[in-house]
Amino acid sequence: MTGVTPSSPIRVAALYQFTPFEDREAIRLPLAKLCEEQGVRGTILVAHEGLNGTIAGNDEGIGAVLDHIRSIPGCANIEVKEARAPKMPFLRMKVRIKKEIVTMGQPDLDPVGDVGTYVAPQDWNELIDDPDTIVIDTRNDYEVGIGTFNGAINPETSSFRDFPAWFRAKRVEFEADGKQPKIAMFCTGGIRCEKSTAFLKSEGMEDVYHLKGGILKYLETVPEEESLWEGECFVFDERVSVKHGLEVGTHTLCRACRNPMGPEDLKSDLFEDGVSCPNCYHTKTDEQRARYAERQKQAELARQRGEAHIGDDAQESADA
Repeated sequence: MTGVTPSSPIRVAALYQFTPFEDREAIRLPLAKLCEEQGVRGTILVAHEGLNGTIAGNDEGIGAVLDHIRSIPGCANIEVKEARAPKMPFLRMKVRIKKEIVTMGQPDLDPVGDVGTYVAPQDWNELIDDPDTIVIDTRNDYEVGIGTFNGAINPETSSFRDFPAWFRAKRVEFEADGKQPKIAMFCTGGIRCEKSTAFLKSEGMEDVYHLKGGILKYLETVPEEESLWEGECFVFDERVSVKHGLEVGTHTLCRACRNPMGPEDLKSDLFEDGVSCPNCYHTKTDEQRARYAERQKQAELARQRGEAHIGDDAQESADA
């Protein structure tokens, strides 16, 4: 387990499992109760296709929740990626029922039985170094903006729902030489990869691969001196981004547009804490910025009182 330092008190676990659940409420209720009892915070989504989330707490609490999840039929081998954090990255615990654990809008996919070929992190460099391999980053544009693999294609999507239309529009280009290409895809933790490769298989593509465990497992496993990763990896909690070894990165979150900001953004004249950043200043009105300023003021007052404020919440977990 890696992260800030071995002594960092908070254990963070990103997890997902594709497995059919008939009674989602029967999964949700005991899971929510146990998380509350153990002081665990974060977000877990439960759908008919499985579960997905990121949680944080002390070692004992996270251990108890993971033991419970592994006892759920179909979850014994759940994909879990762990790191350490110097402080709690979530304000509360949410266990929610959803239609999909990662929303692609393609209801007939089979991410359990018909997906691409898994590639271990230690074998990933060889695959994407092959000039015949088309490498696709399946994440959203704001995630790709702070880091990706060298040479990867950015679909420039604002939502995972946009990926199917993007691929269908690009397919002719990918098959320009008259044969199906070799396609390698990756995402933060592996869950979007499983859906995207299942989607490509449903579209008749056969030579499809994805990074097992996602970027997080690669950054944890592959030595930095051998890495083909450039930049940092966005994560859906208050850490905002991580680097090699899953150490906390240099990015923070704009509370107005919810996009990551690098150190250079904080120096910009367009940055105002909780109100605007260079990414969103010109897309917001004066009225909106005035509302954000009032929200920021209330959040600061709440912090001074030692209370949580809804304005402090980071984005919900979208990709374990």
